[in-house]
Amino acid sequence: MKFDWHNIFIHDLDLMAAGEILFRTLIMFSMILLFLRLSGKKGVRQLSLFEVAVIIGLGSAAGDPMFHNEDAILPAVIVFLCILLFYRGLTYLATKYEWFEKVLEGEPVYIIEDGQFVIDHDEPMFAKDEFFAEMRQKNVEHVGQVKTAILETNGVVSFFFYPDEDVRPGLPVLPKVYDQKSDTCNEPGPYACSYCAHVMDLKEQKNVCPRCHHQEWVATICTTRIT
Repeated sequence: MKFDWHNIFIHDLDLMAAGEILFRTLIMFSMILLFLRLSGKKGVRQLSLFEVAVIIGLGSAAGDPMFHNEDAILPAVIVFLCILLFYRGLTYLATKYEWFEKVLEGEPVYIIEDGQFVIDHDEPMFAKDEFFAEMRQKNVEHVGQVKTAILETNGVVSFFFYPDEDVRPGLPVLPKVYDQKSDTCNEPGPYACSYCAHVMDLKEQKNVCPRCHHQEWVATICTTRIT
């Protein structure tokens, strides 16, 4: 099979068409920057689901006029204006009515309370590996260092820590230590449930967590957090 590289990369593109694509791209890119400036955002760090939907809408409206000669720029500008008015209107309603903001943005979700994972109907609310990575980035070695963790509506996790004197034995989040989880305990001592982080002093080899009814345990650690 022989590829037609000329058709793949150039096809019927000529210098005039390339110049038009460049001009259209500059206009539409400027429109995106102008929209984000008019929307009132100072920058983009973590986007809410609503803002992600707006960005996707902008990309769809801006993309075609950049390189399709048959797509005029003015209809895309009208779409931009409609999205801007819609965005501004919904933002105004969200600032005026708290219930509407909750519908639009969602609500913060508690992930950890009192040094244990919050469990709801036996269904995990997060990807554990991803959340453990978030904890390690905050210099957290085990769940016993964390009093409360809240998943905010923009995807950021807020952590509130125990003072050093109140740190308790907890579930390790370091990969090599956590991976030693087992359904048996070889030696008596404090163990943490690998699912909900509930801590118990275990003496028997086979144990079921009374909180979440899972049966995998990890030997706890009780180090203080180093900042």
